[in-house]
Amino acid sequence: MKEVKLKSKERLDELQRNGYRIIQNPDRFCFGMDAVLLSGFSQVKPGGTVLDLGTGTGIIPILLEAKTSAAHLTGLEIQEESADMARRSVELNGLSSKIDIVIGDIKEADRLFPPASFDVITCNPPYMVDSHGLKNPEEPKAIARHELLCTLEDVISQAAMLLKPGGHFFLVHRPFRLAEIIGTMSQYKLEPKRMQLVYPFVDKEPNMVLLEGVRGGKPRMTVEKPLIIYSEPGVYMPEIYDIYGY
Repeated sequence: MKEVKLKSKERLDELQRNGYRIIQNPDRFCFGMDAVLLSGFSQVKPGGTVLDLGTGTGIIPILLEAKTSAAHLTGLEIQEESADMARRSVELNGLSSKIDIVIGDIKEADRLFPPASFDVITCNPPYMVDSHGLKNPEEPKAIARHELLCTLEDVISQAAMLLKPGGHFFLVHRPFRLAEIIGTMSQYKLEPKRMQLVYPFVDKEPNMVLLEGVRGGKPRMTVEKPLIIYSEPGVYMPEIYDIYGY
């Protein structure tokens, strides 16, 4: 197995897929369940090309490479340290010919890539609109969680430009913004086609929503059965083990 030199405060995590591993730094930001659920919800046809907007440490391209027969995947990340970890993880897993990590701003993605050039675009964006009370808006965790560097509309408008006609957009977000998400997707002709709400427990409110849109699709949306995370505290439901690959 290929060895890797970790930088200060970095760690190496197992991904339970194809023996893949990922470099992370807990002081910056570590991927959560939302990224894993998005990789499980996303569908890529064999030979498809994928762009992940705001890829962080590259978790979604690496998981999608393991789970699908995509021809090529690209991760776009604005924070250089995160992009560096992503690149080294791609190299560590022997995926340099399949996955590119590009440093750049989501708001300018249409200048970095040709229009209508991807079959699939994924995004696990910042969820929070209000940055009020943030002690350090330049902190990596703040950038990952709050709309400091890009908005929901930035993500959706860029995805609409970069997807091929009939291409698929996959998003994980918070249910409290669902009306805004669906309205913005429709505005940019990314027709919402599939939705799944994620509940921590069967008797709790949903805390995540997974959405699929199709560029230029006809209006008709399927709402999938709810995805429940835990059967009891600390014990995943069988579907979650399946998504994680355990």
